[in-house]
Amino acid sequence: MTRFTKITASIGPSSESKEVLTNMIKAGVNVCRLNFSHDTGDIQGAKIDMIRSISAELGKPVAVLIDIQGPKHRIGIFETENHYPLKIGQKFILDSDPTPGNETRVQLPDSDVMRSLSVGDKILLNDGKIELRVDAVFDDKIETTVIRGDEIWSRRGFNLPDTDIDTEILTPKDKADLEYAITKNPDWVAVSFVQRAEDIAFVRDFIAQRTSHPIKIIAKIERPNAVKRIVDIATAADGIMIARGDLAVEMPFEQVPAISRQIIRECRKLNRPVIMATQMLSSMVHSEFPTRAEISDVANAAYLRTDATMTSEETTIGDDPVNVVDTMNKILTFSDMDTIANPYDWSRIENVPENDWSRSVSSMAYLNKVNAIVVFARDTDIAIQISCRRPDIPIIAVCGDQVIANQLALVRGIFPIYDNYLFGQRDAFNSVRQFGIGTGKLVIVDDDKISLRTLD
Repeated sequence: MTRFTKITASIGPSSESKEVLTNMIKAGVNVCRLNFSHDTGDIQGAKIDMIRSISAELGKPVAVLIDIQGPKHRIGIFETENHYPLKIGQKFILDSDPTPGNETRVQLPDSDVMRSLSVGDKILLNDGKIELRVDAVFDDKIETTVIRGDEIWSRRGFNLPDTDIDTEILTPKDKADLEYAITKNPDWVAVSFVQRAEDIAFVRDFIAQRTSHPIKIIAKIERPNAVKRIVDIATAADGIMIARGDLAVEMPFEQVPAISRQIIRECRKLNRPVIMATQMLSSMVHSEFPTRAEISDVANAAYLRTDATMTSEETTIGDDPVNVVDTMNKILTFSDMDTIANPYDWSRIENVPENDWSRSVSSMAYLNKVNAIVVFARDTDIAIQISCRRPDIPIIAVCGDQVIANQLALVRGIFPIYDNYLFGQRDAFNSVRQFGIGTGKLVIVDDDKISLRTLD
């Protein structure tokens, strides 16, 4: 139980066989992410069934995270060349005409984007290699100047860092994907391109109208306006994903580490778990070993006490997904042990009221040098709140519901057990013995009752 930081692995062509996925979970995967930008619902549904089967066979709670594509905006197509060079200073038009474009214009299919843009706004394409400045806005076209040039290709996505887009958070594709995903009872749903708290409320209502299953919602932070509204968005959501890829396109890349720290801080105050995502071990798509910078990036996520790190293409299309997970597990394990061995002043890292009950639990555990905190979890709230105080002591969550155990698999420092008997008997001692703890002290939390016990 030396690794507190959880591992979220994206599942794709390289990792969707039962043998590989089983070995990945054995190597340390706590959360399986299924990206609904790729594959149809029934294919993703078969993966969910396989994850559930492996989890049951191994007796290890594993969370299923559905990632909905969201309103990804793309330009139209070009003429036979399919791409054209854009030079700094030239004029370029984005319009509603579906006719194939050329070196002077291309279609912008989204009317919601057209009506949202203002003079002076930036439009970024090719991951920021092309920057257009909006000079004039009309009902059927946008006139721009090229500020940064490169080749522009058909159907490329674009980012709008200065613009609040007047659009519904779920596209027709998203609604169809989510309708299907709901039938498979995922544990978490990640919502892409969140701009405001109302986006989360919309998705929550969409889900509630279709199921009573307690699906939790993660807001992906990818846009500057989401960063500005992080407290409102995190309050509305159940968790946050720091999607550093789009974030580093839409904002100055040098700001992303500081923004990540800020988000983690705010989420800990609000009792919301945080996933750190994007390019953590991306060189391992084809390499056996990570770069030294990647090792430091993964370790730093642990030092920041994020809840989970995430793999993307490393485990979806990479040569050896099991090795990727094993590598991340080694880095996080050592970094978490280092954090515990060389702790911060634990009393200074929280900005919560002195009388906060979860702070009291952490204080009791810390001052009494307990071996574990045992929570009898009727729901996820109490265990998550204690985790967000970051006591650096194992939190063993005994659950009478498989869904609660799965959802807690994402949260830092929580080791969930699904066992109706142990939960019903409130058997803390036999619960901790499953993790090799046979002596020492325990803090036991059962609803509003907190006690200190000594193992026989």
